[in-house]
Amino acid sequence: MNKIIKGLILLSTFMLLLSACKSTRPLIKAPLKEAGPDYLYSKLKESELKFEWLSLKFDASYTEKKKNTDFKGQIRVRKDSIIWITITPAMGIEMIRMVITNDSVQYVNRFEKNYFKGDYELVSNFLQIHVDFDILQSIILGNDFQFYETNSFRASIDNLEYKLSTTERRKIRKEAEDASTDPVILLQNIWLDPESFKITRVDLKEYMKDNRKLEAYYEDFLPLDNQHYPATLNYNIMADDILKIRINYNKVTMNEPMAFPFSIPENYERIR
Repeated sequence: MNKIIKGLILLSTFMLLLSACKSTRPLIKAPLKEAGPDYLYSKLKESELKFEWLSLKFDASYTEKKKNTDFKGQIRVRKDSIIWITITPAMGIEMIRMVITNDSVQYVNRFEKNYFKGDYELVSNFLQIHVDFDILQSIILGNDFQFYETNSFRASIDNLEYKLSTTERRKIRKEAEDASTDPVILLQNIWLDPESFKITRVDLKEYMKDNRKLEAYYEDFLPLDNQHYPATLNYNIMADDILKIRINYNKVTMNEPMAFPFSIPENYERIR
């Protein structure tokens, strides 16, 4: 799997981030008032980007072992249903097209004439941390997960921001899921802007995997249909190597129905 494909998977997944990113909001000098986790989480949910359809065009850079690769692309999302991503390197010809649903991951590589069609095991194995559609959708947008427990958060103040922490966040099981499957337990920290309650930073680990960490920073919040979205995202994943992605959204369209075209040419070789 070449580095552009890795960059795509990191981009769609997410997960995330740079060290020591600076916020663009004014520095708040007054001490913050303490607040409980239930109150902070309710404010977090109120401030989240709410939509049914979303289109985001972006410029991005991907860094691995001090080698930097620039690319651009587009993300389309139908909430809780599908994420569609295209990746175009510097020469201006689309290289990767990817479609992610709740139970599948597919992509085509037009340069190498191959494709992948399978489940989240590929992404989770590459990132060395559990991911699913809910996590990917949330990390791309700067929202919190929708289908994970929220009753174990602790609240604190850290560097003039509110912080929510939990060491045992579990996915809410659906009736159709196999109850015998061991639940994934996440260790998560969320930092909130004390004025807007937008998420400014997330770090994520999986229980008993302390050497693998996923981080995200969200900056440069801009207005969109009486809401705000992060125009700059920095992602960092720390496992065997440190991988970084910086994304700048330069055109965002919300709640306009759109298509998600995807096809696999017959002569492409399947990657297994």
